[in-house]
Amino acid sequence: MRQSKLFTKTKKEVPTDEMSKNAELLLRGGFIHKEIAGVYSYLPLGLSVLNKIENIIREEMNAIGGQEIVMTALQNPELWKKTDRWDDQKVDIWFKTKLKNDTELGLGFTHEEPLTNIMKNYISSYRDLPCYVYQFQTKFRNEIRAKSGVHSGVYDERPLFVFQR
Repeated sequence: MRQSKLFTKTKKEVPTDEMSKNAELLLRGGFIHKEIAGVYSYLPLGLSVLNKIENIIREEMNAIGGQEIVMTALQNPELWKKTDRWDDQKVDIWFKTKLKNDTELGLGFTHEEPLTNIMKNYISSYRDLPCYVYQFQTKFRNEIRAKSGVHSGVYDERPLFVFQR
């Protein structure tokens, strides 16, 4: 698409409330839109860049034998209680919520525990190893003051998890 057809325009003025240089430049360039501190929407240019990066990462992950999955952002607290990372005194960046039936859930900031729970159902022998699993996922962090630009409250992550002997 031609630049002249985009609804976004570059801005000369610097956002006064933006603390990070990366987010400041992306806002000025029309790549992202700031919703609130640490929460951004990707505009057409930003989404195009994100998709290109994602495709490069996907090609490289697949080249080493990676298998792509998509895990839910809603996470069961029982898995996290086993590793003592549900407690707000130990890990205080959870977004926690309760459903109407009083079931407590968390919005994931990482997926080590849920993925380990999945993999224990499928890896039954050392012959199943090594196993490379990756995902493209939106993550959530409940930070007191989001000051890391686009890698703050809501951000995209592309982790590779390796299970080996």
